[in-house]
Amino acid sequence: MGRAGCCCRGAERLASPSVARRFRPLLLLIIGLCCGAHIGQCQVATTQCRIQKCTTDFVSLTSHLMPTVDGFHTEFCKALRAYSACTQRTAKACRGNLVFHSAVLGISDLMSQRNCSRDGPTPSAQPEVHPEPCNYHSRTQHTHTHSHILSHSHSHGHGRPRLGYLFCGLFGDPHLRTFKDSFQTCKVEGAWPLIDNDYLSVQVTNVPVVPGSSATATNKITIIFKPYEGCTDQRVYQAVTDSLPAAFDDGTVSSGDPIHTSFGADGAVGKVRALWISERSPGRHVELHAGYIGVTVIIRQLGRYLTLAVRIPEELAQAYDDTQDLQLCLNGCPSSERIDQAGHLPLPLSPPALGLQRQQLRRPIYSSQTQAYPFGASHVLGMEGAKERCSKQLEVLDIYFHSCVFDLLTTGDANFTLAAHSAQKDMESLHPHRDRWRIYPRGSANSYFHSDSQLIKKLALLLLCALSVVFM
Repeated sequence: MGRAGCCCRGAERLASPSVARRFRPLLLLIIGLCCGAHIGQCQVATTQCRIQKCTTDFVSLTSHLMPTVDGFHTEFCKALRAYSACTQRTAKACRGNLVFHSAVLGISDLMSQRNCSRDGPTPSAQPEVHPEPCNYHSRTQHTHTHSHILSHSHSHGHGRPRLGYLFCGLFGDPHLRTFKDSFQTCKVEGAWPLIDNDYLSVQVTNVPVVPGSSATATNKITIIFKPYEGCTDQRVYQAVTDSLPAAFDDGTVSSGDPIHTSFGADGAVGKVRALWISERSPGRHVELHAGYIGVTVIIRQLGRYLTLAVRIPEELAQAYDDTQDLQLCLNGCPSSERIDQAGHLPLPLSPPALGLQRQQLRRPIYSSQTQAYPFGASHVLGMEGAKERCSKQLEVLDIYFHSCVFDLLTTGDANFTLAAHSAQKDMESLHPHRDRWRIYPRGSANSYFHSDSQLIKKLALLLLCALSVVFM
């Protein structure tokens, strides 16, 4: 069947009965840290395990599905059941294979998350997907599947393909999350380009939150979907405060010929076009879907200001020339426009009382002193009140929570609490890499723990290897 190989030469001697009984708890902990962190690439080689084939079939069944289209849940559950059945058929041959066991756990987690029943229909046969020129997912399916197979065989992933997508978000005072997951707080008053490439342009306009203050927020968003031959002509969408339309500037709500079949819960069959708008909450929440370039945009109005979240394929985000290099999503804010100090949000020295109207607020003064803790202790009452409000919406003390506290101390506008919460949820909905969701401000206890955990795992690996040498 094959022979187990561990991360260090001689480590297999630790599995002898006498040693295992003595050091079992410690060894389990060390090996769990080692293998779980992909530092120790422990694995079992077998000749008949077909987990890679199961995973490839699952990718083929799901890569063309779109979460925003009706019927996604039903089809995804069918694919999961087929994936599970495939793993059961190859379970004996894959016994001891870490990739196999990771896939089994991943399937179980996905079924729980999607509320998929174990018993139910499965796809009758692997569908033959015909590339559709105005469907980005369809055009790139083969490339993505092939890339996933290669990366899976080398990195022992957990059954989820990592497509080449990027995320960018803007909210609050304003806070920018770039394509590189750099989190910045900027002034950027006036009109600024977030994205400007050969396929898409996104521009925001920011105005002072408090007259005379350096803090601004977004009150206008303009999006231009550029012409794409055979799929759509140019469409312009514009949102301003108190006007979040469910249509493009020309009054249309979609563009292009139908490119994708959707199945409703009642069994009705519909068609999705190359470009369309979905109004989720009238005047408050709109989503724009450009299927021909794989782009999704979420726009919300919370209070008097707008928030924005964008997902775009990496290859399209990089399609620009030298005249289009000013893109905040791509390169961040210019240093002269930054309010944060390398990720640290300075404390307003004179925070307004929470709940005051914006016209009553005084211009906040920002501290130039960098502190180990993101916020000083000189404004305990204001700080504690802001934290209490933000904690009601944001349970994780990451950068979204700290941005919420910063905005409340800066403006006193409680709507910024909802903006931070919605921005976090939109990020979780669109960001393709779950392991990058959480960003902690420099100097916080969480950031120290996050960085130190990598050191702990490396030390665990060294300890495992040292133990293996002792018993050689």
